[in-house]
Amino acid sequence: MTKRILGIDPGLLHTGWAIIDTNGNERKYVASGVILPKKTGALPERLAIIFNGVTKLCETFSPDECSMEITFVNKNPTTTLILGHARAAAMVAVSVREIPVFEYEPNKVKKILTGAGHADKTAVDKMVRILLPAANPKTADESDAIAIALAHANTTRFEKFIK
Repeated sequence: MTKRILGIDPGLLHTGWAIIDTNGNERKYVASGVILPKKTGALPERLAIIFNGVTKLCETFSPDECSMEITFVNKNPTTTLILGHARAAAMVAVSVREIPVFEYEPNKVKKILTGAGHADKTAVDKMVRILLPAANPKTADESDAIAIALAHANTTRFEKFIK
């Protein structure tokens, strides 16, 4: 049975997104991109753009599940808090449609895709392109969103064996 996954790499300036279809071991790239709030916009306006962008993605692609990166703690607590706002805007847009949201730490995504939890963005991007040759991400945020969707697909594939 095919499952459609929405991967989200949340950010206040760039929110990467990706849609992949998965069926057993098969992965199919559907679409990806970046939601770009105005850099000069007030925080509520930027959050609304993220919320509305993710809402439109849900309406357009009808995902079955969503995978999202967990906010890491920055040295600057204000930055962490603001990033959490962007993540919440995206999460609420998905959750109000009763789409299950699965959260992944950045190091776990890297480990699942590359085998190394501290892999750099170049290594992650290379694996995204190997695993989904039809994907051609133009930014790191888009590549990360594809990676998050792939990590979820690869993790949930083994759920029936773990239970």
